Amino acid sequence: MSDNDNLSSAYAEKCSKLLEENEIRFSGIVDKEGNLVVGGFKEGLTPYEGDETKLQSFFDFVSKASIRKEFDESLGPINYLAARRDKAVLVSFPFPVSHILLLISAEPTVNIENLAKKVVDIFSGVN
Repeated sequence: MSDNDNLSSAYAEKCSKLLEENEIRFSGIVDKEGNLVVGGFKEGLTPYEGDETKLQSFFDFVSKASIRKEFDESLGPINYLAARRDKAVLVSFPFPVSHILLLISAEPTVNIENLAKKVVDIFSGVN
């Protein structure tokens, strides 16, 4: 098994762990080309109409925002980007070393700060 296969396997396991959370609908790793590498929607969940398209549009937005570095020196790097909508919360976590993003879709009731802490706990050591 190559290092990339091991890394993909580790990310897949961590995305699955996130999907165990009640409020998380989607958890996936997206590469810099916008391709879903691992992850997906929670099993048994019926995605909202157009969820896949909306997630792709959100990825396009956050990937552009994540690569912008003009405020990194004064404010520090981006830890995560979040968008709260009426029907869902979309959150992305950039992994700059490996040039990928963790993309999460959650119920609108999710506490974003608690979600961020959970992501850090689950993904620490993988990068």
